[in-house]
Amino acid sequence: MAHILIAGCGYVGRALGARLAAEGHAVWGLRRSAEGLLPSIRPVVADLTVPATLRHLPPGLDVIFYTAAPHGADEVAYQAIYVDGLRHLLEALERQRQSPRRVFFTSSTAVYAQSAGEWVDEMSPAEARHFTSNRLLEGERLLWHGPFPATVLRLGGIYGPGRTRLIERVRRGLVACQDGPPAYTNRIHRDDCAGALCHLMLLPRPDPLYLGVDHEPADQCTVLRWLAAELGAPPPGLETPPASATRRHGTNKRCCNAKLVASGYVFRYPTFRDGYGALLAADSA
Repeated sequence: MAHILIAGCGYVGRALGARLAAEGHAVWGLRRSAEGLLPSIRPVVADLTVPATLRHLPPGLDVIFYTAAPHGADEVAYQAIYVDGLRHLLEALERQRQSPRRVFFTSSTAVYAQSAGEWVDEMSPAEARHFTSNRLLEGERLLWHGPFPATVLRLGGIYGPGRTRLIERVRRGLVACQDGPPAYTNRIHRDDCAGALCHLMLLPRPDPLYLGVDHEPADQCTVLRWLAAELGAPPPGLETPPASATRRHGTNKRCCNAKLVASGYVFRYPTFRDGYGALLAADSA
């Protein structure tokens, strides 16, 4: 049995904690409020951005998962969580003479700047210049150069139970395909986020970096048309973006999960069809 702290125990962290607790581990979830935690996850009420609240972490921690997400979309919020909050936690662990065998950090595939449909993997340059990517990369470097063994999992777009906005927009006919070349998207179901992290924790020597995406980078229009057909909704129309429009940062690359798969992880939802199919089935039950 391992003693595990999930720092920033939110959407992914709660699913991860429930799975680890069910496997017999002692799991603590650190968040600003204990509200929303399952009974199997022991609460640690603290704020990663306020070092004084981190003075009394659970002792004897074996594994740390840093799955925190910013509470805003500006640079200040990203700096506070992905850099300052991570630094505060690492410093608190050192002060308390903790020696976790590994710290895991959930980053994002948004750190890749490739925008012409290229395939990217762990060896590809991460050169995105938006502040969101810069703060994530700063956090990754902070962790890798820190006092404990560390692994970063760069996640694609996370979907799953409770995150059904795209389904509802397709159902209501509020989506359209963009004219032009394919616009690739990379996804991972919440349960596979949790599953991949559990799997990496059990490896004797996980590598410093993995990509967390499913098997099939998919053109956004392919996803919209498939959902429309499954829902019996009108197929999305085709629109031509204005000549002045630019593609949103980081949305047109194909991320490869071969390294994660080679490590032994088996996806529960290998493609968007499997994951969204399960959500649709649950919705109609």
